[in-house]
Amino acid sequence: MTAAAVVAQDLAVAYGGDPVLSDVDFSLEAGSSLCLLGPNGGGKTTLFRALTGELAPASGAVSVTGRPAYVAQTERTRLDFPVSALDVALMGSLANGRWWLPARRADRAAAQAALGRVSLADRADERFGALSGGQRQRVLLARALVQDAPVLLLDEPLAGVDPASAEQIDALFDELRAEGRTLLVSTHDVDSARTFDRVICLNERQVAFGEPGPTLTRAVLEQTYGGEIVLLEDGDGPLRAVTVQHHDHSH
Repeated sequence: MTAAAVVAQDLAVAYGGDPVLSDVDFSLEAGSSLCLLGPNGGGKTTLFRALTGELAPASGAVSVTGRPAYVAQTERTRLDFPVSALDVALMGSLANGRWWLPARRADRAAAQAALGRVSLADRADERFGALSGGQRQRVLLARALVQDAPVLLLDEPLAGVDPASAEQIDALFDELRAEGRTLLVSTHDVDSARTFDRVICLNERQVAFGEPGPTLTRAVLEQTYGGEIVLLEDGDGPLRAVTVQHHDHSH
């Protein structure tokens, strides 16, 4: 039986007051993928912060194998810093506790290799802010690869990404799972959630968790998104859903 890489037990998380996320209870095997679905402010980023240890549980417990690598939304990154793509990838080596020392040759080699893995080796010296949104997202993925973490937390990695980058990122996800790494990916794309091993639906609490097929029912999606979802019947095929999102990333 494969060991669990991420476990949450009756988890509740707060920002000093009442919980903003509660009733979270799931287990995820190593080498598997989990899609986080929910409206903005529903608790997806809050759950990531609890998994990284940035937020302590208000109640319940959480455990993660190793130190997870967190990949933020590229739209949240500063673009005016005079750093290259290689510099950003190298930041992944800071997780090893050597932030006050110059980068070692091995660290630079790992950063170069990670950029190669996301098909950006030829852009290593370009300024990060000058890259396209999709390229910046792939650089942030390279930074996570340098951390060599067994668990990766990815906050809407395909939001605003061009189709070519999205295809490369999806292929990389498949490679990482084959290596035994565990992926937790937040998204608003309900249809893409069906390609994951498991899905968790959040709206200030855990609405549902399980395999996508039996989990993503009309009732669950309506509880998860409320009035922010349009459900489309598709004959005998799976229920299609389109979310209507407003850009408030508070949780």
